[in-house]
Amino acid sequence: MRSRGPWATCSATVTVVDNLPPNALCRDFVKNLGAGGTASITPAEVDNLSNDNCGTVNLVSVSPNSFTCSNIGINVVTLTVNDGHGNTSTCTGNVTIADATAPTATCQNVSAVLTAAGTASITASQVNNGSTDNCGIASMSVSPNSFTCSNIGNQTVTLTVTDNSSLTNTCTATVTVADITAPSAVCQNISVNLGSNGTVSITGSQVNNGSTDNCGIASLGVSPNSFSCANVGNQSVTLTVTDNSNLTATCTATATVADATNPTAVCQNITVNLDGSGT
Repeated sequence: MRSRGPWATCSATVTVVDNLPPNALCRDFVKNLGAGGTASITPAEVDNLSNDNCGTVNLVSVSPNSFTCSNIGINVVTLTVNDGHGNTSTCTGNVTIADATAPTATCQNVSAVLTAAGTASITASQVNNGSTDNCGIASMSVSPNSFTCSNIGNQTVTLTVTDNSSLTNTCTATVTVADITAPSAVCQNISVNLGSNGTVSITGSQVNNGSTDNCGIASLGVSPNSFSCANVGNQSVTLTVTDNSNLTATCTATATVADATNPTAVCQNITVNLDGSGT
């Protein structure tokens, strides 16, 4: 049976304290660099549902939070959170910085002049017209890059630009292959005989003595190329050598024109009378 004796009361203040830090949870993820070669991250991107016994978790910061091309690969970042009650916690995550931006390939048309050997070559730098990449260009190549006489005219080539992340891009350009080397004309002196009709003609091949051209000879012409009895003796002639690009060269030679045909003697019988002196 409860005592009915006297009693007393008093009041006190109970201070409820949260001394437990939040549970910081991080995640790993990939971040692509932008066209300018930079990237930044936020605490929310690193957070992996961090929690706290009292429910509230503030995402304070992540460090580092900015990256450049020099950070391509795995980077360790630290996420800092608090619970609003003065308790702080951290975790670390792996941020893989990647370059997913292919280079911009920019071409320009060029000319290639065939050498005396009939060949020409170009380099990628000649075709490049300011190609760019957010993290730098590693290499450039052009194909085809060599030409011969069979390629005279406009040829389409492809420039391939590769960046430091092995990403590639291409563009095309026109290479105008030209032959500006005139042939080398070489002459020789010749002797010709007039025919029975008192005329003779010569050809360029008779005067030619091994003329050459880097891309081949199209034609040989000689002037003058016909002679008559009025031309017996030494005559100066000009050989004109034309190559397959219509380039020409000349040389001179001596054509010795001779009459080696004996006359044809034709006789007839006649009657004569002695005069008064018997002759």
